[in-house]
This record gives sequence, structure tokens and C-alpha cells, in this order.
Amino acid sequence: MNFTDEFSFLASMVEDYLRDYFDALLDAIPEKKLAQSMRYSIMAGGKRIRPVLALATAKMLDVSVQDMMPVAAALEMIHTYSLIHDDLPAMDDDDTRRGKPTNHVVYGEAMAILAGDALLNEAFELLVRNSLKAGENMISALEAAHLIVNAAGRDGMIAGQVIDMESEGKTVNAETLAAMHRKKTGALLKASILAPAVYARAADGTRKALSDYADCIGIAFQIKDDILDVESSLEELGKPVGSDEKNHKSTYVALFGVEKARQMLEETTEKALNALVPFGEKAWFLKETARYIATRKK
Repeated sequence: MNFTDEFSFLASMVEDYLRDYFDALLDAIPEKKLAQSMRYSIMAGGKRIRPVLALATAKMLDVSVQDMMPVAAALEMIHTYSLIHDDLPAMDDDDTRRGKPTNHVVYGEAMAILAGDALLNEAFELLVRNSLKAGENMISALEAAHLIVNAAGRDGMIAGQVIDMESEGKTVNAETLAAMHRKKTGALLKASILAPAVYARAADGTRKALSDYADCIGIAFQIKDDILDVESSLEELGKPVGSDEKNHKSTYVALFGVEKARQMLEETTEKALNALVPFGEKAWFLKETARYIATRKK
């Protein structure tokens, strides 16, 4: 199976799980507008790269994909909540996401905030419920859940968003820029890769190699995002381009220029590939994912 086929296969498994989950939620939640708002954003498309990485890493470490699926779904819920909040007028004030009107445009600002909050809490509930059902793997499942929760919180995504907001209109140095994206973008990507390793009780050397790989693709992902924001189009990207400049955001392109950013992307991708050497051919999908991140069009 080639990379495209495997990615599509894993993404379709995630898609089916999320569709069934949120269809059931529509029946379970009395507040129908809240359930509809949550479902609208979670099923609005997207690359599903975080849950796919979780499932692919699980396969590489001989962990059951079915065991990891609730974890993968929770990762996507957390990611989606962050996008809903990022798009709000108080944040990036974007009207389009994944080629569709953003949640607050469709459901109103207040409901969008609550839908984001509910998705985050739904993810935490799913992680805990899954851990409690994990039998002899309960402790390792809880440790994996704790890793994800930490990545989403004050030391991870939220901290990165704070740095991002406080950096608007300012020229930040390379260290601040790297710290911002390591937390805002990289933390949840890293958790997607390390959570299966924690669940599998992988050796320290395995976790270190996966951690190095995750750090690199997190940086590469953000560099590529910054490049796309100046070189892509609304039709290709599915969201407004040039918003970083409009919002006076600090980016790799703003700090280093497009050509230097491209060079940094290439070097970071190579480091990611080198980190996977200990896994040999078993890491073929993770290697291709690093290349995909560097060459994607949206």
C-alpha cells in the first residue's frame, strides 16, 4: 500500500468513527443547536493529520488501531475546538475555514465559543472513559491521556496562543517564534505521536526518537503554513490567505523571508527523517508524512 492509499484508509476510519460518534451525540444532547454546532466543525473536512499520525504510530508499535481510535478522535476534537476559537472575532476574525463559513458565522459567536468548549470537554471525557475501559492497560491509557491533556493546556496550545496574541504588531526573535509554534502547533502533533508510545509502554530510546521526529514535523508544519499563507489562494487553502500579514503576526516568512523559510523547511524535514532511522522500514509511513507536510498544497 502506498502513502496516499494508507493515509486515505486511516483518515476514512477516523471519519467514520467521528461521524458515528457525533450522529449519536445529536440524539443524546437535548441542546440541539449546541450538538449541531459541534458536529458542523468536526465534520467540516480537514486533513485529519493528528489522528492519522496516532493510528500510524500505533500500527508501527504493534498497538491495536481499534484501541487507539478513541484517542485519535479525541485529538481531532481538541484540534477542532482550537480552530473554532482561533477563527473568532476576538482572535483571528476569519470568516472561512476549510472552504466553508466558520462556526461563528453560521451559529453566532456565543454558540461557537460554547461549541469549542464542549468539544474540548468531550475529548477529555472520551479519553477518561476509554482509559477506564482499558483493563490491564488502564494506567498506560491514563498516562497517554494526561500527555494529550497537557499538550492542549496552559503549557501547550493555549500557551502558544497567548504568545501569538502578545506578539501581534511586534518583531519577535527566532527563539520566541520557535517557542510559540512548539506550543501552539507542535504540542498536539507531538502528543499524537507520543501517546501511542506511552500506551505501548515503549522503551525510552523509542520515545526519544519519536519525540525528536515530532519536534521536527511540528516546526515543518508551521513553516509550511507560513509559506502557504503568502503563496497559496483562498480556493486552494480553504481559508483566507494573507491573514498573518493582516493581523501583524510573527511568522517564519516575516522573520526570515520566503527563500530562507523554504531552506529551513527542507533542513527540518531532513532532521525528521533522520530521527526515524532506528525504526527502519517500519517507519515508512511516518517518513512519507514528513515529506507530505513539506510539500502539501493546503
